[in-house]
Amino acid sequence: MGNERIRVLQVGMGPLGIKMYQDALDKPHLRVVGAVDLDDAIAGQDIGKFCGREEAGVRISSSLADVLDHTRADIALLTTVSDLERATPQIMEILNAGLPVVSTCEELSYPYETAPEKAREIDTLAREKGLAVLGTGINPGFLMDALPSFLTGVCRHVEKVEVNRYQDAQYRRLPFQQKIGAGLNMKGFEEKKLVGTLRHVGLTESLHFIAAQLGWKLDKTEDIISPVVAQRQIETDQLTIRPGQATGVNQVGNGYVNGTLRIKLTFQAAIGERDSYDEVLITGTPNVYSRIAGGINGDVGTCAITLNAIHSVLRASPGLRTMADVPMVTCKA
Repeated sequence: MGNERIRVLQVGMGPLGIKMYQDALDKPHLRVVGAVDLDDAIAGQDIGKFCGREEAGVRISSSLADVLDHTRADIALLTTVSDLERATPQIMEILNAGLPVVSTCEELSYPYETAPEKAREIDTLAREKGLAVLGTGINPGFLMDALPSFLTGVCRHVEKVEVNRYQDAQYRRLPFQQKIGAGLNMKGFEEKKLVGTLRHVGLTESLHFIAAQLGWKLDKTEDIISPVVAQRQIETDQLTIRPGQATGVNQVGNGYVNGTLRIKLTFQAAIGERDSYDEVLITGTPNVYSRIAGGINGDVGTCAITLNAIHSVLRASPGLRTMADVPMVTCKA
């Protein structure tokens, strides 16, 4: 788009949306021209003031349809929900209004195996409209799928891919801490696990993403969830966790090819995790080992990669895209 500023419509003004807006202010090539959130309590507020910044002259609306009708934007930034069931109608409405979409919806990162009908529905409309749709973030979107896939590029042969992501969740936003079960007793943890509200969303999508890049067809996947249990009392600004309660979640995703474990993804996020790191181990010719000491903060990384991906989505071919088939995402000053 030359030297023109990219006009962004921001949909979703929760904690992640607020940080996304704050970070977008540091990008001279971006300008947020519209904002939407279904919460009537914040409707009408100036987005700048709402996000703790200077007044921006952009009011938050509770109606996506109204903003789409009255706002000239180049792309929509969707930071609302993690599941494709609820995200799909939002994406379809935005596409019908003529805007491409970059979203933090985890299940959108690689839905071809887990939600093929929704993927087909989005892809068909996006192609008809000549627009691209991308689901991305730090994880899924980069650390546990795109990065290890790219690292295999130096291998003549790959036998197995392992990724380990351990992080201290006390530095994450409260909704994330609640999503991983921090502060729950064991009964509460198991109840939320059974109904599917307690888990890191996107692990299975990451398994299928890696497999697709390596030309593997997974015949079985596993998503194994267990609590990380506090051995001592832990206090944060927002939570008090007593011994025996959950500090977070340990989640293991396994992908099998012809009955053999070929991909193993371990995600552990817990309040007070002692050693945070992101690690990739590739067994092959040659073996590849990569470790990011201290790990990458999920909120910081998700905002950065999503905003940086805007350029790639605007240049991508129409349709539902993944991080494997958009122009490389790099930091944009």
